[in-house]
Amino acid sequence: MSAADFRKLADLFPNETVTHSYVQDIELPAVDGKSPGTFALVTLDNGLDHSKPTTLGPETLIELGIVLERLKERATRGEIVGVGVTGKPYFLVAGADLSTVKSISGREHGLWMAQLGHDVYATLANLGVPSFAFINGLALGGGLEIALQSTYRTVSTGAGALALPEAFIGLIPGWGGVYILPRLIGPENAVKVMIENPLSNNRTLTGPQAFKLGMADAMFEPADFVEQSVAWAAQVIAGAVSPERANAVNPAEPEVAARWAGAIAAGRSFVEAKTSNGSPAPAKVLEVMEANRTLTQAQSAELECETLADLMQTDEFRSTVYAFLDLVQRRSKRPAGAPDRKLARPVTKIGVVGAGLMASQLAMLFARQLKVPVVMTDIDQARVDKGVGYVHAEVDKLLQKGRISPDAANRTRALVTGSVSKEAFADADFVIEAVFEELNVKKQVFKEVEAIVSAECILATNTSSLSVTAMAEDLEHPERLVGFHFFNPVAVMPLLEIVRAPKTDDAVLATAFELAKGLKKSAVLVKDAPAFVVNRILLRLMGEVTAAFDEGTPAEVADNALRPMGLPMTPFVLGAMVGLPVAQHVQESLHAAFGDRFQVSENLQALIDNGVKSIWDPASVSAGQPAIPAETLALMSFGTSPSTSAEVLRRTQDALAQEIGLMLDEGVVAGPEDIDLCMILGAGWPMFLGGITPYLDRVGASERVNGKKFLAPGVASEPAA
Repeated sequence: MSAADFRKLADLFPNETVTHSYVQDIELPAVDGKSPGTFALVTLDNGLDHSKPTTLGPETLIELGIVLERLKERATRGEIVGVGVTGKPYFLVAGADLSTVKSISGREHGLWMAQLGHDVYATLANLGVPSFAFINGLALGGGLEIALQSTYRTVSTGAGALALPEAFIGLIPGWGGVYILPRLIGPENAVKVMIENPLSNNRTLTGPQAFKLGMADAMFEPADFVEQSVAWAAQVIAGAVSPERANAVNPAEPEVAARWAGAIAAGRSFVEAKTSNGSPAPAKVLEVMEANRTLTQAQSAELECETLADLMQTDEFRSTVYAFLDLVQRRSKRPAGAPDRKLARPVTKIGVVGAGLMASQLAMLFARQLKVPVVMTDIDQARVDKGVGYVHAEVDKLLQKGRISPDAANRTRALVTGSVSKEAFADADFVIEAVFEELNVKKQVFKEVEAIVSAECILATNTSSLSVTAMAEDLEHPERLVGFHFFNPVAVMPLLEIVRAPKTDDAVLATAFELAKGLKKSAVLVKDAPAFVVNRILLRLMGEVTAAFDEGTPAEVADNALRPMGLPMTPFVLGAMVGLPVAQHVQESLHAAFGDRFQVSENLQALIDNGVKSIWDPASVSAGQPAIPAETLALMSFGTSPSTSAEVLRRTQDALAQEIGLMLDEGVVAGPEDIDLCMILGAGWPMFLGGITPYLDRVGASERVNGKKFLAPGVASEPAA
């Protein structure tokens, strides 16, 4: 690769937000009465505030490379004795600029990008004087690899989000991380950081966690982190401190070679369990790590570059960037169709109708996140006491785990109260019901509440499938009612479907969206239609698999047919988790609305009638060998038209494409992007599939059923030529 090639690469991306490399000379503090010399500190900064993380694009890397070459020349002349790299407040570097990487259309340009990073990082690793990375904040991907390529590392106790998340976004840690990390912290820990964490909802490490693993040599407090790090560097350069690396290994040793192989095998098992090998990237991380045990760093760098260039051309990578960057990072923060936030009303007190599990979870969430009084009501004192007791118990758990301070725990407990009278809602600004999923029950609740609350009070329903419009029919002010549909468990699931009925007004909607933001949820505006988005799609999926089972397809074939989708659980396991009666109730609602597209299974009804909670024996599922108990099998009857696994998969793909096409025609959401966002955040749809519509486009179902793809070329796939 020549400098001219790198320049051509940078010219392809004229809109890159450049992270500049600013150099400051520092006279190192004295050690034993004498300064070791001059230290050059490079600060990476894009000149923007903390809402705009520093990233690495071609122009950024070229500038950093030029700066490092000059420092190498100064080191040769004896002008400096060490080089440090740190970042602007809260960030070292957030990794490669995904917008840039996603738009790379040809393999050659992807290879150039990979090689550019390696060229720059090789200079950092070979300056002729010790290099130091001062990890002051977030360090992801290529940002963390800057630290790994340095001779020594310090980390702030306040640093959050340290990770190599490439397996999650469809790539590998391709700028040396996959080579250096297992040697630095051991192969088992490296697999945890490069495979287990990324595939576990993109989990990251804190500064103290990274230090404990051995990713940093020293740790200091945030207040004077850089000053302490420079003083420590002076000690190292002077020879007064020699960092010990307890987890570092030599892969040439036979014992380490065995550990290396074991870690790779464990990683492959983890990938299979998490993704059903539906994404190529995690396997490639492990392949490169396995190979580089016996390679030189230069040989590994070549393999990393070639692998990165290949992965950048995959639909899985483009789909992941679409899902992560375009949807989760961008669209979720600017919900389509949301009214002007200035219309939102203040909410200073919240009422929750009901004190069962869902109601109690809601009360806990409102109190903890919004820090406003929350009052729960139910039909008797015992139920009320149980609901309030649940909240107090959950607060105690957080306190015991150190996730909440004693003062915060006391405040949260004090905010949640209960009453057997809805009169307690008289001064509430927002009242949500979480009672039995039956329309007449909910209508009666709202009639009673409306008679008590102020004219400005917003009423909300947490229904998962019933008509919000029908609930509002008998209200004096139907414009005040909005759907506010959470997913279980409430504290964990990030999606909130906000349902607009025909008469819901903009101020009510705006308030709902502001509440969602305060609750740290991602809200999607949904038209009032049966089961809204997530449940409608999931029930269509589950219905097709169940129908194939009822027709005579063996249970193991039907339930595992969707493995290529890489879903977090199989349909039968999902049904048991949701609860067969709940799933059947929603299916019946959808059947009533849409007819035979949603088939109601007589077999499932037979299980429900006999108190059976799962098709599979739960113990057999836990043991990894699902089996149907004989007594359960005896309750069911089957047809004589079994399907193959491939037939069930294609049938389900086509059914989903049909249903989503109809939902878009009905205007249930603003576009396919909102369908994808809902399925990712509300159903755990794999990020590497890009959501559901890119997947259906890729497998041909969209065109088979609807005659066209859901997304334009280049959105989550290769750009049009």
